[in-house]
Amino acid sequence: MNLHQFAETHEVTNQPPSLDGTNLYRIDLPLQEWARRFGAGWADARIDAYGALAGGPLMEAGFLANQNKPVFTSHDRYGHRVDLVEFHPAYHELMRTAVEHGLTSLPWTDPQSGAHVARAAMSYLHSQAEAGSGCPLTMTFASVPALRLQPDIAKQWLPKILATDYDPRNVGMAHKVGVTIGMAMTEKQGGTDVRANTTKAYPVGAAGPGQAYELVGHKWFCSAPMCDAFLTLAQTDKGLTCFLLPRHRPDDTRNQFYIQRLKNKLGNCSNASSEVEFRGALAWMIGEEGRGVPTIIEMVAMTRFDCMVGSSALMRQALTQASHHCAHRRVGGQLLSEQPLMQNVLADLALESEAALALSLRMGRALDHLDDTQEAKYARLVTAVGKYWICKRAPAMINEAAECMGGAGYVEDSILPRLYREAPVNSTWEGSGNVQCLDVLRALSKEPGVLDALFSELGDGHGDKRLAGHISQLQAAFKDTDDIQYRARQLTEDIALGLQAKLLLEAGNAAVSDAFIASRLGTAGRVYGTLPRGLDVEAIVARSTPQGF
Repeated sequence: MNLHQFAETHEVTNQPPSLDGTNLYRIDLPLQEWARRFGAGWADARIDAYGALAGGPLMEAGFLANQNKPVFTSHDRYGHRVDLVEFHPAYHELMRTAVEHGLTSLPWTDPQSGAHVARAAMSYLHSQAEAGSGCPLTMTFASVPALRLQPDIAKQWLPKILATDYDPRNVGMAHKVGVTIGMAMTEKQGGTDVRANTTKAYPVGAAGPGQAYELVGHKWFCSAPMCDAFLTLAQTDKGLTCFLLPRHRPDDTRNQFYIQRLKNKLGNCSNASSEVEFRGALAWMIGEEGRGVPTIIEMVAMTRFDCMVGSSALMRQALTQASHHCAHRRVGGQLLSEQPLMQNVLADLALESEAALALSLRMGRALDHLDDTQEAKYARLVTAVGKYWICKRAPAMINEAAECMGGAGYVEDSILPRLYREAPVNSTWEGSGNVQCLDVLRALSKEPGVLDALFSELGDGHGDKRLAGHISQLQAAFKDTDDIQYRARQLTEDIALGLQAKLLLEAGNAAVSDAFIASRLGTAGRVYGTLPRGLDVEAIVARSTPQGF
């Protein structure tokens, strides 16, 4: 018997076609519609070009960057302390592409209507390919409002922060056209409670805003320690104060900034997070002395917005993979996407994804119009609401999407495990869930006009009795101030669902809005795939399934 005839044991069948190289923008009808709806139509070609990159070379680079984690090198071969973090070339490709396409600068360099929305749409595409690089990208982008509070320092740094040139070399700012910015806020003993920070700042000469200080202390989390400078917090005689601390001093010597180790994290593996010490590190005061938290919040507000966008992106990529798989995978002779129970699950996931995207890009529109009082108050509130709700929903949603693919969604050859590990970082970073919900209460109770702005935005239910009833219940809930902190998560959830329902209703896709309201404001089950009867689930699934395969 010729055994060679059995070398091939089977023919590969019943597998979906590859999505490699797919333009992620062109297969995402909801993103196209919402970006245009909120004013980014003028950037359509620009977003489309980034969609091609995200689904092609950046997707490939994302896998490589996660397979080759950053490595900390404390000393060179001669024994000199160097404090370097070394990255795989794929990581630099991700960073370079994003910077060159304006993900760190667009709304600041071209502040037209829709600029924040356009930049958010490109970030949404980038994060689907690889989310870890989003950390230094968002911090560089978000540093601008904080630095503008100190015009003399901003004059030196902003031209290079806003440049579309990426330079990862470990050299001083004077030798670079473009720079990146990191952040170091929390310490071991305080974490989120930054007022417990013990790092001290000592004036080198004259004291006050814009002046040089030396910082002594530690940071338990320093995000992206390879950046060129960091916004950080330290105590002065007047209290907690914000500083800009560069990696190199003006004379090109290395600053007294020492990396102790890189964090070994659940996810976010392509990015370096670290513990650091300041041993007389030179830094410059930003903003008013003793007002460090309000100063750095100018940065944190923008990074929280990017947490919304980033979590929405993770959900979208999970949905793309699951819906594509089910559109081509047969079980019992029938496509999974045509089977009623799977349609229920996929439609539910699609609703979650689109509602997250809608709220994120609506937030982008608010940032584009902060000169409008209503939009400014909306942004103040929804930064916390959206950061809490969207980031909280992502892990469970991604888990369900992976389950749609069975074992194929559980193995590392798939992107689903990486998306799942990545999801919790956005709910933890920049203030965990409780921090966001307490900030919602703070905004509504202590900042005039925010509560009125919320109910002005929600309106009267837009002709839908279910939404009108939800809004009435929400109004009653805020009139009852007993145990309001205890109820803060429920209140924040109800705000988020009301805003998402209103957005979907206004957009005019009845299949989507009716299903969302029936399930989120009605009596649907507690897991995905429990949508009530009578919904157009086929249309919802088709809307979010990649076409042309």
